[in-house]
Amino acid sequence: MTLDLHTLLAILAMAAATVLTRMSGLFLLRHVEMTEQTRTAIEAIPPAVLMAVIAPTAFATGWAETAASLVTALAARRLPMLASAAVGVATVAILRTAGL
Repeated sequence: MTLDLHTLLAILAMAAATVLTRMSGLFLLRHVEMTEQTRTAIEAIPPAVLMAVIAPTAFATGWAETAASLVTALAARRLPMLASAAVGVATVAILRTAGL
């Protein structure tokens, strides 16, 4: 397997963009007064992103994926994102095994 120079540069550019985006968010939050409304809005971002990622799957695939998307959405209301994703993966695996 070989790595093309353009591919390597694209990977490095994407990594730099990711790091800069995360660091800039931390830097900017230092200068924002954290009211309860602001904190609530910021805490709503991860579940919203998770739903944006799984929503196309819920509507474009079979019943197992749709049910797992619903279970993931419900789990995201109470669990951390990684746990919610794990619940969704386990749900779709169980439902596929069951033949749904």
